[in-house]
Amino acid sequence: MVGVAKDHWGTKRPYIGKDSAPVCEPKRPDLAANPDYPSGHSAFGEQVAMILAEVVPSRADALYARGREYAESRWICGSHTVSATEAGLQSGMVIYAAEHASEAFRRDIEMARAEVAAAMAATPKAP
Repeated sequence: MVGVAKDHWGTKRPYIGKDSAPVCEPKRPDLAANPDYPSGHSAFGEQVAMILAEVVPSRADALYARGREYAESRWICGSHTVSATEAGLQSGMVIYAAEHASEAFRRDIEMARAEVAAAMAATPKAP
């Protein structure tokens, strides 16, 4: 979803050219060829968090926090810069907002909300 922006900016990942720079995933050629800015993982994490928060509003705070943690793990891990992560978060918000232009998306959200609410109501509460 953020490929056009990545292609436009073409920013190298923070560990490129730094043999000792830590990164918590393998330094693969395909990863190195994929630009840093904006972070696609961060965009995806934010988008999914926003969708899930809409489906289960009672858990929105925890879902938003988890989406941000997922995004922040990208710079903590060394795969992205902080600015790429923040741009990814903003991209995820924009993608989520754009999805709301689709009647099919809004209908799917309503169906998911009803399905999850029914499942949660049928699940016994922990003591």
